[in-house]
Amino acid sequence: MPESWVREATATAAGGQLRTSDGELSTTLASPLAPHCNGLSPEQLLAAAFAACLHHAAVEAATTITDEAHTVQVRAEARLGRDPDGCYHADVRASIAAVGLTRQQLARLADSADRLWPFSGNGGGRHTLTVTPANGSDR
Repeated sequence: MPESWVREATATAAGGQLRTSDGELSTTLASPLAPHCNGLSPEQLLAAAFAACLHHAAVEAATTITDEAHTVQVRAEARLGRDPDGCYHADVRASIAAVGLTRQQLARLADSADRLWPFSGNGGGRHTLTVTPANGSDR
């Protein structure tokens, strides 16, 4: 456990709305139980949260590999499903790309970023997280 936290944030979801305490994010939510609703779905929010978090870690990791850390891109795909007991499971697959890196450098970047960010691929059976170099990133 860290001795001190770097940052913190609060968000509240209620009545089909999501809002951060600072007001920077405010959106309508779609429910997996009401597919006719408009708004962001849990899987969209999960993909966005993981992409943003991993992007931060990847940019930090890239500073030790390249002067082009600002070119880092993270793509996250999230799926939600239910098991026979009705429990939700999440599968998130993230890929990292950056301009000018060899395949080996990109693999090192993906490994470093995966170690830095606060989520692991071992979700105790309820989630899987996979971080890989993006395909076609040999430049």
